[in-house]
Amino acid sequence: MPSLKQYRLRIRSVQNTQKITKAMKMVAAAKLRRAQEAAVAGRPYATAMDRMMASLAGAMQGKAGAPRLLAGTGDDKVHLLIVATADRGLCGGFNSSIVREARRAVRALQADGKTVKILCVGRKGRDQLRRDFGSLIIDTIADLGRPRVSFGDATQVATKVVELFEAGEFDVATLFYNRFRSAISQIITKQQIIPPALPEQAAPVAGAAPYEFEPDEETILKDLLPRNLTVQVYRALLENSASFFGAQMTAMDNATRNAGDMIRKLTLSMNRQRQAAITKELIEIISGAQAV
Repeated sequence: MPSLKQYRLRIRSVQNTQKITKAMKMVAAAKLRRAQEAAVAGRPYATAMDRMMASLAGAMQGKAGAPRLLAGTGDDKVHLLIVATADRGLCGGFNSSIVREARRAVRALQADGKTVKILCVGRKGRDQLRRDFGSLIIDTIADLGRPRVSFGDATQVATKVVELFEAGEFDVATLFYNRFRSAISQIITKQQIIPPALPEQAAPVAGAAPYEFEPDEETILKDLLPRNLTVQVYRALLENSASFFGAQMTAMDNATRNAGDMIRKLTLSMNRQRQAAITKELIEIISGAQAV
């Protein structure tokens, strides 16, 4: 049984840990508000852009001369999975939930005979995936979002993806991230970004009004397609940032509560042992007095 001194040391250690977790919770809560506002503000534009690209992809499907970023390579043998996680931990199941979904996708694609490549955005995703799929990881982009997520961070990721696509490294690219719902709930999202996924109502309707381009189709799409890719990545990074701080705030709140429970249990055990020691000493004194 631990001595009273050992109990005091353990209680002091847990109290110090509790101070750290409480401070981290407050910091995460402060950053969560800004990250949540940024994520919510970025949704309408990204959603509208994604819907327009999907509609364009459906309208141009099968047409000669359609941009490759819009129509794809015409094949789906090689898949690039862009797994966006955080560089840090202490955030509950935030990172592991994204990695778990990516693992499922890798196994499903390999079972269908596809070739899979992985681009990790964030160290935690790389650290977890390389245990099972280290040979599939082609690159890692880390240290994004410091001090906060910017459009330049998304441009860095999108530029890398476009370079790989133009080099013929893959046919289909899919982005994995957590969409923010609340501080205690995130939605694992899997989004195909190259080529844009066709809308569910999908195949182009015969006789539908075509898009008219001004000045011309090639000029507009040459700028619009890479921009759309960057916008979708930016949206994913913003959603991930808000989800990370929400998950970290919740995890640190739980850790603070658990530390408080542990302190109470240790204090109770210490008091019981101290009372037992006092009782033992009193019995010895009384016994000695009676013996005299």
